[in-house]
Amino acid sequence: MSWHRQHLLDIESLTADEILTVLDTARAFKAVGERAIKKVPALRGKTVVNLFVEPSTRTRISFELAQQRLSADIVNFTAEASSLKKGETLKDTAKNLEALNADFIVIRHRAAGAPHFLSRVLNTHVINAGDGAHEHPTQALLDAFTIRERKGEIAGLNVTILGDILFSRVARSNIWALTKLGAKVTLCGPATLVPRTFEAMGCRVTYDVEAALREADIIHLLRIQHERQRKTMFPSIGEYTTLFGLNRARFARARPDALIMHPGPINRGVEIDNELADCGRSLILEQVTNGLAVRMAVMFLINGGKGPAEVESH
Repeated sequence: MSWHRQHLLDIESLTADEILTVLDTARAFKAVGERAIKKVPALRGKTVVNLFVEPSTRTRISFELAQQRLSADIVNFTAEASSLKKGETLKDTAKNLEALNADFIVIRHRAAGAPHFLSRVLNTHVINAGDGAHEHPTQALLDAFTIRERKGEIAGLNVTILGDILFSRVARSNIWALTKLGAKVTLCGPATLVPRTFEAMGCRVTYDVEAALREADIIHLLRIQHERQRKTMFPSIGEYTTLFGLNRARFARARPDALIMHPGPINRGVEIDNELADCGRSLILEQVTNGLAVRMAVMFLINGGKGPAEVESH
């Protein structure tokens, strides 16, 4: 068992053992989710603040449900309704939340490094729920959990990440997690969105979509991050779909046991055809289910939990 951290700020700084500890603990929490009574008292008496300074639906709901299942007290804080709109700084807001005896702050922020900043100025546990185009650690953990559950082992797998890599925090966190666990990661997409600088992270970059799909065990699709791009990085959505969209013809040339993943929200008909998003080899809804168990595991371990054996004893 390898977990002694107060925060979850990124995947880059985690060891393979720490990642596997989260995945093993999440497996135990997934079993809890299949029981008639899904709650455990691991965070009873603890206050968790969900500080979402960037819009989110799926991640926020997943964290909130995970907190409820751990019996925590929950405060939801969105920037739209807060003093941040009136010019209050992130540090001031966080200090006020700490003064209310918050034990955890789960933060999503459009500024890269915001969770790291909070971890330096507060005594509260900080969990990064996505910071700008930097990292999204719980998404990478739930993706690794899903791959491990379906393929048995991550080491040696070929994972192709296809789409907008440049502006994707999901891509960065996944590259770190999958390479640390021994997968071979290939990045593919328009050259403007997949710069060769990513090779420094230990993955392969190609602009040949057919080659990227041919050997893939896992095809991980990413949507175009229009809201983070300063200008359009390719001529049109139609051209993107023609050149890089996963359609039936392209998928037919992939391995017969290749599986499809997507962190959502899906742009149906853009990065993936409608029928493929819903097919039997799509893990998209499994990712959502597994995200709940993974986020429970992260909060449990940060709170001092001792791993899967302790979960199973509840």
